[in-house]
Formats: sequence, structure tokens, C-alpha cells
Amino acid sequence: MPAAETDAAGLGERMIQRWQLSYRADPRVAKLADRHYSRKTPGSPQFVPPGRCVVLWMSGAAWTTSWPFPEFVKHRWPGAWINSLFRKEIPGRASEFIVDAVAATRAIWPDVPELGMISFVDAAKVRHKRDPGRSYLRAGFRRVGTTAGGLLVFQLLPEAMPAPSLPLGWTPKLIL
Repeated sequence: MPAAETDAAGLGERMIQRWQLSYRADPRVAKLADRHYSRKTPGSPQFVPPGRCVVLWMSGAAWTTSWPFPEFVKHRWPGAWINSLFRKEIPGRASEFIVDAVAATRAIWPDVPELGMISFVDAAKVRHKRDPGRSYLRAGFRRVGTTAGGLLVFQLLPEAMPAPSLPLGWTPKLIL
């Protein structure tokens, strides 16, 4: 989770965010995305589905939140934010990286959809674990079903989300 630190004036705590705001064609993130099982076209400069997105990066980790328009969604959670990429190749608890990424997404998009955020996990393509999606469960997500294609679906409802925390490098002009 973001580290708490007393501000310079001693007026209270503020959250220090580990993620840095990036963009849909950042070559640093594309390299990490190329090593993720969900990557459709390795080597392509863009790695995020069409539509609205938040791309977060740090050296050795990447996260994307997509927000497709409900009319273009073919699953049972139209309108929800979708974690379309999470890749971590550095030490640390994955669940803490997930919590921080959700907090950063909330800071950029303060109007959380009623269905919250979902993530799809292909149990056959992740490193063998006792519980595929365990890091999402530890981050507060609940398993809510399976897609027609057999992917596990995890959901984080708005009331279970962490407080917003601005990512490093955030400025409103960077959000499209």
C-alpha cells in the first residue's frame, strides 16, 4: 500500500504513490506487456484496448485500467473498469501493487462505476498456484464468475476500493 508520510507542515498524512502515470504506447510498458499472457499482438506499440484508459508504470511493473463504453462490452459487467494488464517482475506483494493501482485509478477517475472494477484471469496461463487470482483476492476483489471462454472473473466493488491516491506525474492534460 502507499506509504503514509506526514506532510511538511505537519498537518496530517498524505499517501506516497508508487505508480507513475504513463500512456497507451509507452515503449517501457509495451516491453512488459509483451511478456504478459494476454498480449494479443506482441511488438505492437499500443497494448491497451481501444477507449478510455489509465496506464501506470514503474521500473519492472505495469498496470492498465480500461473503461470501455457499456454498449461495446460483451461480458456481464458492462460499465465496469477493467484491469486489462498487470505485470510485476520486481519484488513485493502483488496484492499491494494492485491496491495502489486501484487507488491511482480512482484519483484519475473519481466517478467509480456502480460495478466497480473487474479483472479476468486465465488459470491455465498463470504461474501454477493453489488459488489462481489469489493476489486479487488479497487486494479485496471477490471471485464472481467465469466468462464464456473460461476466464476467472474477479470484481472489486466501489465500497471495497482504497482511497484515491494520485500517481506520480499526474496532470489533467495527460488524461485523454
